[in-house]
Amino acid sequence: MTRVAAPVPRPHGVRRGIAVAAVAVSMTSAGGLMAAGPASAGLPASSSLVVLTKDHVARTQPSARAHRIRVVRARRPLTRARTVLPVLGRATGSRGEAWVRVLLPGRPNGRKGWIRALGTRPRSTGWQLSVQLSTRRVTVFYAGRVQRRFTAVVGARETPTPRGRFFVEEAVSLAPEDAGGPFALATSARSEVLQEFNGGPGQIALHGTDNLPDDPLGTAASHGCVRLSTRAITWLARRIGRGVPLTIRS
Repeated sequence: MTRVAAPVPRPHGVRRGIAVAAVAVSMTSAGGLMAAGPASAGLPASSSLVVLTKDHVARTQPSARAHRIRVVRARRPLTRARTVLPVLGRATGSRGEAWVRVLLPGRPNGRKGWIRALGTRPRSTGWQLSVQLSTRRVTVFYAGRVQRRFTAVVGARETPTPRGRFFVEEAVSLAPEDAGGPFALATSARSEVLQEFNGGPGQIALHGTDNLPDDPLGTAASHGCVRLSTRAITWLARRIGRGVPLTIRS
């Protein structure tokens, strides 16, 4: 992807550097719409998030003396929207300070770290996304219940879609001439094969099929991303914002 248009309305706000090796998702029969299904076993009704109000140093333990992992910026590089991270746990430091354990964006995939709670704001989301690579299926949950299922085109054998626990970093509207429009959800996942793509960090996204090869839905043909039909990605982009958890399974 090369350029970004206006941020997507509603959710919190991909542009250059997303591996346009996406998972193409189409609507199922009846337009891909289905009533909310029963609650899924083991799936929480909501997930805790934190919004960063300043840059944070992520550490291996809830202590200012612990090993430094990396700096997490308060704003995302593409849209400049506030960074929102999924919370995995909480702890109190030796001096009484509050810490939160979060999923971190970028390489290596699935990395976790502790940041100070000071300089964050709590938030939660009822949305969750799941990508099943073997069935090329994307499932959307809200409050633990299935809301939509979309057939998908996933990464090719040479450029597979990475597996693991991730989250949506930012969402944007793409320009008509951009590949992968009209919308894209940039995730915390990075290609494990491509260190860079189209001038960016090989970032994996769920996005549309504008200006891309006409690969059949339900196949493995992308560079690793998740391509969606226009109707599917539009539906998602209007609901899925920053911090929403994403699980990619075999």
